[in-house]
Amino acid sequence: MYNNFDVVVIGSGPAGYVSAIRAAQLGMKVACIEKWRSSNGVSVHGGTCLNVGCIPSKALLDSSHKYSDALNKLDSHGITLGAVKMDIAAMMGRKDKIVSQLTGGIGQLFKANNVTGLYGTAKLLSNKEVEFASHQGDESIIKASHIILAAGSVPIEIPAAPTDGDFIVDSTGALEFSSVPKRLGIVGAGVIGLELGSVWSRLGSEVVLIEALDEFLAVMDKDIAKESFKIFSGQGLDIRLGARVIETAVKAKKVNVTYQTMDEKQHKEVFDKLIVCVGRRPFIDNLLSPDCGISLDQRGNIVVNEQCETNIEGVYAVGDLVRGPMLAHKGSEEGVMVAERIAGHSAQLNYDVVPNVIYTHPEVASVGQTEAQVKASGRNYNVGVFPFAASGRALAADDSQGMVKMIACEKTDRILGCHIVGPSAADLVQQVAIAMEFGSSAEDLGMTVFGHPTLSEVVHEAALAVNGNAIHKVNRKRK
Repeated sequence: MYNNFDVVVIGSGPAGYVSAIRAAQLGMKVACIEKWRSSNGVSVHGGTCLNVGCIPSKALLDSSHKYSDALNKLDSHGITLGAVKMDIAAMMGRKDKIVSQLTGGIGQLFKANNVTGLYGTAKLLSNKEVEFASHQGDESIIKASHIILAAGSVPIEIPAAPTDGDFIVDSTGALEFSSVPKRLGIVGAGVIGLELGSVWSRLGSEVVLIEALDEFLAVMDKDIAKESFKIFSGQGLDIRLGARVIETAVKAKKVNVTYQTMDEKQHKEVFDKLIVCVGRRPFIDNLLSPDCGISLDQRGNIVVNEQCETNIEGVYAVGDLVRGPMLAHKGSEEGVMVAERIAGHSAQLNYDVVPNVIYTHPEVASVGQTEAQVKASGRNYNVGVFPFAASGRALAADDSQGMVKMIACEKTDRILGCHIVGPSAADLVQQVAIAMEFGSSAEDLGMTVFGHPTLSEVVHEAALAVNGNAIHKVNRKRK
């Protein structure tokens, strides 16, 4: 039996470990339970994001981008190389080293902040008790004044394409290929599909993405989605919309895929590997006892209020377990908010200003409302658009595809949203997120001095363009 804790956190991904650390910083006695084990059986913190998600995928994205540049772009800079080769084992080794460094770092942070890290499985019981089974087989009941559920999410499985861990894999398996598939199929052309497709396409795979929706990147602004589709198609990604996979079969070490289009015609494709990435679901398997009383919605999310408290007083849920986009940074900030509220502070997360990013190249990023959302609200608005092709810095870097689109209220000029496809979009959109957090207008950004030459100037010009004042492009005449 462990001693009672002020806070017990279940899960040590970005939502869980951050909430545990912040609660400990605020003077509480905290335990954080993690079930994850690495491929060699070692217990590790970090959850999906650090072990098989955000971090390893970005490592492979950067490696494959550097390889692609060396193969296709360096000669335009006057750099001549011999035969360019990719060592897949070395690339994977680098990825694993980065993961190990970061997951080990969480343990050090726990020690420095006096967080008790426990390895094993946990189940929420009634009366704010947690049933804990360690990886060594010991079982105990842990009592806490407050419990934070942060168990994360897992890939959604579809009956038409059951994974086998070899020829048909999920996003985790796609990070472990030992060689480059000659022909790669991907079910789902969302964030994960585009990122994984980009990695293997750059390394030489012929990539086909099969997307059931007839609209590309439906959650993004339509203009940005349209521009992104053009760019990614130009890179060689074969994106087939309105295509639903209805059957798969592995024959002679090949994956045979049958899919149906909107006109109800069936099509067949053969791939060396198939990645299934149609989304993720909250991981609540064996997390909640039947009598714990926690309410779930129709999608399997744990129901919480704006402060992430469940219907059971003192029990909170954060990150991928709850409503909203499954984003690591959203989960982390929810964890901080909950820890501070438990400590008696009046913290609140501004859900209107949460950036969203796709780490392709160029990146796709957004914050705030899309034009369609603003229009649906009935609010009058202005739009400013500026292309990277008119940026001296982007041209000098040979990276000038894409654009910035900014939306502001017609009456107040307050920025309502910003959407970017282009180089360093993830970092550029953060500038606008900061401005929005402080209630800035497009004019505020337009009057701010931006360094020259920088990619940031494209954001500056888009802000100026909102009111027809862009300098380095012809402004659209106002009606």
